[in-house]
Amino acid sequence: MFHVALTDSDTYKFSMANLILKVQPRVKARYAFINRDKREFPDGFARKLREVVGGFRAIQMSKDEKDFMREKCYYLDPAYLDFLEGYHYNPDEVRIEQEGPDLRVTIEGPMYRTIYWEVPLMATISELYFKDTNQARNGMIQIIAAAKSKALGFKMLDTTVSEFGTRRRHSFNVHNNVLRVLKEHAGHALVGTSNIYLAMTHGLTPMGTIAHELFQLYGAIYGYQSATTMLLEDWIKVYQGDLGIGLTDTFTTDVFLKAFNTKYSKLFDGVRHDSGDPLVWLEKILRHYQDHRINPLYKTVLFSDNLHSIEQIESIHNACRGCIHDAYGVGTWFTCDCGVKPLNIVIKLVACDFGYGWVDTVKLSDNVGKNTGACSAVALCKQILGIKE
Repeated sequence: MFHVALTDSDTYKFSMANLILKVQPRVKARYAFINRDKREFPDGFARKLREVVGGFRAIQMSKDEKDFMREKCYYLDPAYLDFLEGYHYNPDEVRIEQEGPDLRVTIEGPMYRTIYWEVPLMATISELYFKDTNQARNGMIQIIAAAKSKALGFKMLDTTVSEFGTRRRHSFNVHNNVLRVLKEHAGHALVGTSNIYLAMTHGLTPMGTIAHELFQLYGAIYGYQSATTMLLEDWIKVYQGDLGIGLTDTFTTDVFLKAFNTKYSKLFDGVRHDSGDPLVWLEKILRHYQDHRINPLYKTVLFSDNLHSIEQIESIHNACRGCIHDAYGVGTWFTCDCGVKPLNIVIKLVACDFGYGWVDTVKLSDNVGKNTGACSAVALCKQILGIKE
């Protein structure tokens, strides 16, 4: 059972798409699949993937999905929900090729349409990979026991966690069962899931705000020095104080914080960590709030980068204790902890066209290994922003 519904995706894809339709409706986007760990795909994988993707055309939002989003995603425009009700995936926007073990996937078209492909494509690639390679995984009893242990661990820490694991899940079945167990045993520690369909299924809150691709887009349109300010302004205009967790690391956290002035620091509820040393990042955020005469105790830091053990999370939680409110977004460790090595894959925005031809996009990150973009574009971005190696 691969992609099962239009809302079997991450909440932030819809919040970003809503903004795109309102503010940047004419932008075209090009996305590319990046295989970070150079995993080898079996012969014929591309053909099988094309067959599955071809079936996406029949997926359409149900009345139940629309009603759920109207209630729980109240910050989305009613007209946008009407648009989603009539939206259909167009598989012609996706190009899938394979040369030996190397899988290549690109997506191209109007961004207000193509933005939805990333999450279901990644989830499908992951599930199809494990199915096609026939790798032995732990039995469901073991998977459920591991999920229960994690749930009880978060409950013991007395902190909050959201499930963020759609993109690199082992399978929909594993994802669904793990989330059921988390809800049953984590108590108030589990505050929601990024997956709207599973939030509806399990009676949870859909969680998510913004991803790197909007910062990348705004960098290409307005220039790297203005990108963060221009995007934060548009975000405030569209969401009027809702969805107030900022993402810091598209062009490095140091660059973000220069733009994240007193106005934005007060308006936004907090910020999300997605690369680099979490404790070093935390110190920067605490110092930033203090420099802007803001009590960090009234702000939230959301950690979402490669969380993989209760002990790791406990160390971060202890560092935050008494200083700032901390929360956690856990992905692959929840949904692909099955005795197999999860795929290390992403699909990133690599170029956009806003009427003057294609322009390369860049993501720098606080971790050099996560940088994406053409080498010349990355070098130019670093030069403009004064970032040294």
